[in-house]
Amino acid sequence: MKNLATKVTLIILSGFVIYSCSLVKRVPDGSHLLEKNEITVNGEQNNDDDHKAQLYQLPNTDIAGFHLRLHMYNAAKPNADSTYLAYLDNHPGMHKFLRGMLSEKQVRRFGNSFVISGISNFLKKTGEPPVLVDETRTKKGRNRLFAYYYKKGFFRANVKYSIDTLPDKRAVVHYDVETGKPYIIDTITAYIETPALDSLYKKSKIEAKPMIKEGVQYNEADFTAERERITAYFRNNGAYKFEPNNINYVIDTVGNDYKASVDINIDNETVRQGDSTFVRPFKLYKISKVDIYTQNPSDETQEPDSASYNGFNIYSRGKLNYRPKALTQPVFITPGSTYADWRRVLTSRYMSNVNIFNYPAIDFVEDTTDASGNSLIAKIRLSPKKKFRFNVAADFNHSNIQDFGIQGSMGVSIRNIFRGMETLQISTRGNIGSSRDQAIKDRTFFNILEYGADVKLTIPRVWLPFKTESIIPKRMIPSTTVSFGIGRQKNIGLDKENFTGMLSYNWSPRLGTQTAKLDLFNIQYIRNVNANRYFDVYRSSYDRLNEIAQNYSGSIPAEYLEQNGDLTIPGGTDYFINNTSEVEPPTLPVTQNELTEIERIQERRDRLTENNLIVASSFTYTLTTRLDNNDNSFFIFKTKFESAGNTLSLLSKAFGNIDNAPLGQTTLFNVEYSQYLKGEVDFIKHWSLGRGKVLAMRSFFGLAVPYGNSNTIPFARSYFAGGSNDNRAWQAYSLGPGRSGGLNDFNEANLKMAYSAELRFNLFGQLNGAVFGDVGNIWNVFDNVDDPDYTFNGLSSFRDLAFGTGLGLRYDFNFFVVRFDLGFKTYNPGRPEGSRWFTDHDFKHSVLNVGINYPF
Repeated sequence: MKNLATKVTLIILSGFVIYSCSLVKRVPDGSHLLEKNEITVNGEQNNDDDHKAQLYQLPNTDIAGFHLRLHMYNAAKPNADSTYLAYLDNHPGMHKFLRGMLSEKQVRRFGNSFVISGISNFLKKTGEPPVLVDETRTKKGRNRLFAYYYKKGFFRANVKYSIDTLPDKRAVVHYDVETGKPYIIDTITAYIETPALDSLYKKSKIEAKPMIKEGVQYNEADFTAERERITAYFRNNGAYKFEPNNINYVIDTVGNDYKASVDINIDNETVRQGDSTFVRPFKLYKISKVDIYTQNPSDETQEPDSASYNGFNIYSRGKLNYRPKALTQPVFITPGSTYADWRRVLTSRYMSNVNIFNYPAIDFVEDTTDASGNSLIAKIRLSPKKKFRFNVAADFNHSNIQDFGIQGSMGVSIRNIFRGMETLQISTRGNIGSSRDQAIKDRTFFNILEYGADVKLTIPRVWLPFKTESIIPKRMIPSTTVSFGIGRQKNIGLDKENFTGMLSYNWSPRLGTQTAKLDLFNIQYIRNVNANRYFDVYRSSYDRLNEIAQNYSGSIPAEYLEQNGDLTIPGGTDYFINNTSEVEPPTLPVTQNELTEIERIQERRDRLTENNLIVASSFTYTLTTRLDNNDNSFFIFKTKFESAGNTLSLLSKAFGNIDNAPLGQTTLFNVEYSQYLKGEVDFIKHWSLGRGKVLAMRSFFGLAVPYGNSNTIPFARSYFAGGSNDNRAWQAYSLGPGRSGGLNDFNEANLKMAYSAELRFNLFGQLNGAVFGDVGNIWNVFDNVDDPDYTFNGLSSFRDLAFGTGLGLRYDFNFFVVRFDLGFKTYNPGRPEGSRWFTDHDFKHSVLNVGINYPF
């Protein structure tokens, strides 16, 4: 045992020495590999991202301490072509052999080919050369650290550096910062030459808090923010020609009391006329006229058309194709209003959101007819997009339903269809596929079919018979969506037919950060055409039922059994269920445990084969701090509340509908309508760790409670666990409910909890990696399921949370990301207690997920 420990120690030490030496393989003699930077601020270590960002040299990138890209670079041959030529000189026989097949010129050029130099070139290009300590860059880093603290008010800071060289061609650079005392803003005095701007400045300090304040530590960022605040306030209150560079600061730090006096100087406007310039007070402008120009290249030879509406002047080449009221709806620049930047921004965003025109051009010119010179004419030039846009798409696919499939869609978008800038989208979709599923009796090659059609109308305003401006003002860029869809399946599952209809309203309470959506009506009707194929489709339910039936095969008539003794479908399965659980006394006296299992199978069959009528209303609110796609530090909060069945409940009572369903539920059109309440909370948070590393987190909670006319949640509105965007160690629908072990083909429930976290990092180039952990599960609660293995039973059910871990690779194509995640079952609540941890943590039980873009 002692010898084994010694050998293991020697192997580890040898590996460490080899690893250390390989890092400095390409470090020249006399140079040193930068191992790390150490920054000390007032005697305490501070190596956060803000401080590291000030340095000109950072160590080679690493993944959990392993320098992958540096190793790749070191593995490349520095001069692969020269090595090849030297090899030929030392091996004349090989040189002669190659010359027999190629010319001498080709033999020598072969050294530049991919076979000889390609791998090394790839490793050098993808890898990362060693970062060598450069004292010139170190001095620049010291100067930037000084500037970093100077901008924060430490005007007397002192920054030193030292380079600690190590014997193995490595070095550590130390930066020592002594900040001293910070300067505090003592007094703030504004000198504004234009009286109108002076009045606005005083008013702005009341309406919006200044960014620089007396008694607060000096910070240059506050002065930049204050310049932006003042400029925005002035330009939103008529100062059309005011610019940020019209604001100057004078900072007086005379004396040793660490106080700074601030003067804010705003001079008059400088006007250039020809070769001369002069100054004058800034003017506050109003809008005298708004001219809107619509044009279409095909109308250039036609007579111009014009119209006036609420003070707007509308001009068009050829006949005006837009109703003036609809055309001016997105325009916030109105005649008589004070010039404001926010009006221009909102007009551009609203017009772009309508998707009828290209990005609008908005210009302002001085109105020469105004003797005071304080008026502007707004000119809005619109370039219409094409009225018709056709979409045709086709794809080949493979799934667990079909071995081979061809799917396609064809649609057309019609812009401004009713002259109110509406967009009508009509599309058809279809899929034909081949499946060898034994449940499908049709043995032709293309034996499954799915088709449907959708109609969607988008209206760029709130479409209601009453005014909503006081509730949803147009600055929130509202829109209305009306859509209808139908679909049909053949030889896919139970061959569903479905109809959908929706009336939805969308708006942004705060542009860029908040969105809201109200589905006033969301209607879905689902009809299972071939419910008798249930046991053909849901094989796990059939296998469990058939297993019980084998104990009583001698009592089951032969006509209900296959030749091998299995139950026929649907005759045998129906006979067995009807004669065990639906008659009293039962013809087949099964045990109590078997009866319970049969009743559960029958209950699930009834649930998944029932037709659904869902009429729901929902409200969704989303808040985000994300600025753009390059922002890696943000959060997204999303919540949704949905209510279904209340409208149908009122209708059924109003029309005197009677309870005629088997269990007393009310039916409409011979379908039991669904009634439930559903709430969800979804939170995503990203932290940037610098140098391409991001820590991402997502948490989700959802609960749907049936009531009134329902004791279960429709399958289409229930929750499932597993899959590429959920717990990636389990396939979709294979996890839960609770600790049941995922016994069904499609496991779902009405309560869901999920939490995921992953560390993302760059490997090289466009290839990124990730390590992740996913926690979560689904449960039944407040419905007709009472099995403790399936239901949520308070705090004890948190032991049912499944835990999956894994690794991921992602390739970024800039416009989308292809993702591969390999998940391992670290904690499986479906296994017996005592064997849940790491029992299935192997490649045999792992799950490979392929997805597009990041999971959250």
